[in-house]
Amino acid sequence: MTELGRRERKKQQTRQSISDAATRLFIERGFDAVGVKEIADTADVSVTTLFKHFPSKEALLFDEDEQQESALVAAVRNRGGRSIPMALRDHFVQAARGHADHPQFEVFQRLVLDTSALREYGHRMWTRHQHALAAAIAEEIGAPADDVRCAALARFALEARDVIFDRPDRERAADEVFGLLEHGWAADQQA
Repeated sequence: MTELGRRERKKQQTRQSISDAATRLFIERGFDAVGVKEIADTADVSVTTLFKHFPSKEALLFDEDEQQESALVAAVRNRGGRSIPMALRDHFVQAARGHADHPQFEVFQRLVLDTSALREYGHRMWTRHQHALAAAIAEEIGAPADDVRCAALARFALEARDVIFDRPDRERAADEVFGLLEHGWAADQQA
């Protein structure tokens, strides 16, 4: 892995500082009660700089978008002999454990669920990964990039996250949801 240059490290630090300031203010006072100028001031940057790093106020809270897409694609490509649905299941279970272990997870979840703009943005952001995930699935099974089965599996898997995260026993929920996907996928692959 290549070490980042000074400029790139500075950009990442600025981005993280902005995101941290926004998250802290949103949790303390609520999304609608905080303005982007206040976030910029708290992060010690200009509003212009804030918007160079984040396209919208909602995006300030969802700063791991690119990493999430890369992780989804990697789950498919590096599945180590597991089926694609089971590799995605394992990815979601691991992600759920990581999020649930974070001390602010419940507070973050409540903020998102209680704020319609954040809830809608989060859903749109998450389902944006459908194309990349479907392309990775298609590549793995040797199907055309626009294969409808791959697009459907990607969409179902992405939508399953909300169902799984809403359950108290996330691992069991993942087993049941991805078990359904696994049986349909396996039948299709044998046909």
